[in-house]
Amino acid sequence: MKNQMLFGAMVLCCGFNTVLAQQDDPDWPNWAYGYFESLQETDPNIYQVPPCPEMANPRSCGPVGTPLVDDGVKHSLPGTSLTFTRVEANYSWQPADWYPGDHPDMPEIIAIGDMERGIRPCSLCHFPNGQGKVENGHVSGLPANYILQQLEAFKNGERISADYRKANTNEMARIAAWLTDEEKSQVAEYYSSLPFRSMVRVVESEQAPQVRASLNRLTMPDEEVPWQPLGDYIVEVTENLEETEIMRNPRGTFIAYVPVGSIAKGEALVTTGAGKTILCGACHGLDLKGLGDVPSIAGRTTSYLMRQMWDVKQGTRVSLLMTSVLANLNAEDMMNISAYLATQAP
Repeated sequence: MKNQMLFGAMVLCCGFNTVLAQQDDPDWPNWAYGYFESLQETDPNIYQVPPCPEMANPRSCGPVGTPLVDDGVKHSLPGTSLTFTRVEANYSWQPADWYPGDHPDMPEIIAIGDMERGIRPCSLCHFPNGQGKVENGHVSGLPANYILQQLEAFKNGERISADYRKANTNEMARIAAWLTDEEKSQVAEYYSSLPFRSMVRVVESEQAPQVRASLNRLTMPDEEVPWQPLGDYIVEVTENLEETEIMRNPRGTFIAYVPVGSIAKGEALVTTGAGKTILCGACHGLDLKGLGDVPSIAGRTTSYLMRQMWDVKQGTRVSLLMTSVLANLNAEDMMNISAYLATQAP
C-alpha cells in the first residue's frame, strides 16, 4: 500500500506539468497514444490505473467497464487447432495461449501472474511470444540486461508515459515495483530468448481510414465512414480487428498509413542525422538491430517508436543519451523516424 501511495503521488506531481505542456503544444502526437483529442487537466481518469474484474476482456477495465458474459461460443485462429471463447481468450489471470509451439514453457509470472498480489500476467499485454500490440511494448528479442534496466526504470519512476491517460504504462510501473528479483530475471531471460518478428506494414498515403479508440487504446478502423486526408500524422491500425482486438491473436499484424515522403525524410535522419542529430546506428548498430545492451529499433510499430521518443523528449522517460539525441528534433522529425524504422527488417 505504501508503494501504491508513493507511486500515485509521483504521478500526480509529474502529471500536472505534463498536462500543461500538452495543452500548450499543437504538435503533441496524440495518435501515438491512441487518442485523437487533447488531454484536459480536468480529465478525471488521467492518473488512474483502472481495476479489472477477475474475468474480463481488458477492454472492459475501468470504472464503467463490466466483465464479458461468456456465450460459450468457441473461436479459432489460422494455424492452430486450439479454440477459446472470447472470455477464455481474455481471461486476466491466464489468457489464451494460441500457439504454444511458438515459445518455450512460460514462467508462472508470465503465464498466469499472481492474483493475490494483483500482478496480472505479462502474457496478457505482451503475449506469450513477446510481440505485444501497437499500444504495448514489443519485448521479444530485447537484451536481458536491457529488460532488467527498464523494469528498474518503471519501478523508480524513471519511465512514465507523457500522456497519463495511458493506463497500461501506469500498471507496468506498479507491476515492476511488486515483482521479486527472481521474477524479473525470469521475465528478462524468457523474453530475450524469443525472436522479434515484423508486425507492421508501412504505406505512404494521402488518405487513411478514420479510426476510433478502444478502452485499451488500440485504434480501430471505422469501416462505416469514408477515408479522410491523412495530414501530418500517422494512422496505425490492425489488419484484422476481430482476431487482434477480440481474440488476441499474438501473430496479429498492423498497417501504418504515413504521410507521403515521410519514409525518405526519416531515412535521412536515421542514417546521417541530417544535420540535426547523430545517426541512430552509432548506438543501436548500423543495422539498427541492437548493439550490446542497446536494444533493436528496427521493425517496431510506429506508435511504439513515437511514444518512446516523445516520452524522452518530455522528460517522463529518463535517458541521458537519448535526451541529447532528440534535443534538436521536433514532432515531425520523430514521426518521420518512426515511419522509416518501422519499414526495416528486425
